[in-house]
Amino acid sequence: MTPIRFTVPGAPVGKGRPKVSTRGGKFARMYTPEKTASYEGMVALAAQQAMAGRAPLTGPADVRMLITLPIPASWSKKKQAAALAGQVLPTKKPDADNVVKALFDGMNGIVWADDVQACDIVVRKRYGETPGVVVQVQEIQGALFAA
Repeated sequence: MTPIRFTVPGAPVGKGRPKVSTRGGKFARMYTPEKTASYEGMVALAAQQAMAGRAPLTGPADVRMLITLPIPASWSKKKQAAALAGQVLPTKKPDADNVVKALFDGMNGIVWADDVQACDIVVRKRYGETPGVVVQVQEIQGALFAA
């Protein structure tokens, strides 16, 4: 089966914690932060374009992601070059796992029925000239390990 591959442009956004608001002082309402909802919408759009009318995956999935963060402009030219060469890695926000959560939620119902189908996951977080996330998903066929 051909892998599904797409890119979500722009600086990656981690899944924000749900917010709570009250109405009339009695009723609490939980909602997703606007930044997270907007990013998940971008993910859904990119995924829909990549699927091109294809039905969502029904079985276990192998997922590979490259999260590319922008290099801080305040860094020296030497440090920026080191970041581009992969010698300086991004140990700053957003957390890779929170970006994965936002991406998976945006892919639900489009790439797969639900993100519980993601069985093999490889995530890399690096600096680059063009921020974004490259996602590749492929259904896992057959047994990986013999019994």
